[in-house]
Amino acid sequence: MADRSNPAAWLTARRLQAHGLILALCLWSVYTWDMATPGLRDRAGNFKGTDFLHFYTLGSLALAHKGADLYDMQAQAQLVARRVPDAADIRYLPLYPPQVSMFFAPLASLSYAQALILWLMLSTLIYAACVYAFWRAGRGLRGVGFTVFILAAAYPAFWHLIAWGQTSALVLICFTLAFFALRADREFLAGLALGCLIFKPQLGVAAAIVFVAARGWKVIAGALLSAFAQLALAWMYYGPEPLREWIHVLLRTPSLLPMLEPKLYQTHSLRTFWTMLVPWPGFALALYIICSVLVLFLTIVCWRNKLSLALRYSALLLATVLVAPHLTVYDLVILAPAFLLLANWIVTHPMEAAAAPLKILLYLAYALPLLGPLARWTHFQLSVPAMLVILYVISQIGERSAPNTALV
Repeated sequence: MADRSNPAAWLTARRLQAHGLILALCLWSVYTWDMATPGLRDRAGNFKGTDFLHFYTLGSLALAHKGADLYDMQAQAQLVARRVPDAADIRYLPLYPPQVSMFFAPLASLSYAQALILWLMLSTLIYAACVYAFWRAGRGLRGVGFTVFILAAAYPAFWHLIAWGQTSALVLICFTLAFFALRADREFLAGLALGCLIFKPQLGVAAAIVFVAARGWKVIAGALLSAFAQLALAWMYYGPEPLREWIHVLLRTPSLLPMLEPKLYQTHSLRTFWTMLVPWPGFALALYIICSVLVLFLTIVCWRNKLSLALRYSALLLATVLVAPHLTVYDLVILAPAFLLLANWIVTHPMEAAAAPLKILLYLAYALPLLGPLARWTHFQLSVPAMLVILYVISQIGERSAPNTALV
């Protein structure tokens, strides 16, 4: 019988499994029904794969060795009209570094439909492998493998990842490889993995600041080497001009954000939280900076204190999401390891004062992205405060918690 004095006791594995199963059936039934149309348009008239069309276009440019067109929207639109006529009216803002086009070149050698199916299968495989790795790493979750599987399949961020055809699975594998390298005391290898985030640099901001503050020089060295190696490959393939264009685009990004984020309710970071809530841009920016400094301070405190790697890394992932200058709902997939690491900590530390509140907070942080569209009217993104409170609770555990022998 559940302890009525403890609200978290209501969240049993059986209930979580039932909630996850219902959510998975709802989400994936909607996706299947929406995609079950002839041609490349779904029932709502949207192009199937959404953002993958942009990556397919970049890959096509790499195949043709047209580095000069990587940041030319008009040239890309003309290429799309030739290769995928059904998408002739779609435009994308080119922001990715040149090496991303090289990565997608093999897929661009296929038809769009074939490439999309292959990419979605690869993204699913990467996601499943990362979830499996973290599940196996924690002894506390070994007996609830089916529940973990159901919740992973029902995770709203994963659903959005597939629906948008985005690249966040690659970010997830970078963070996964970095965690297991740190777990094995291979800090330089961890840095190599984190340096791969140069293709989405906004998701490497928190890690860069935290490891500099924590004096993780091996991690920093590995990250710099990895990032420079990617850019060097692009230089050798295209020459220096595309890299210069990319840097110019990065410098102009603040002015391009309205084009990049036409639907703010689909974003889940501190910057857009304050942008939606506060009508004065300068004041909203100041609040974002202040809160980001606080988040990074709490994360650095976690990293310097005698916390287990599971707790420290969860804090880092939360900080990555919160301080990112730009983060859309599909990028929340990188929190999957944090959910698993913290869930394992709760199970293996049931008597800790933080266990019960963390259990409830994890449930909320997992589900609240579903309510993101409500922010169109409320101007209040509920997921962001939930993540902030989780980070605060982790920081308060401090030295009261002995290092977790299963995940150190």
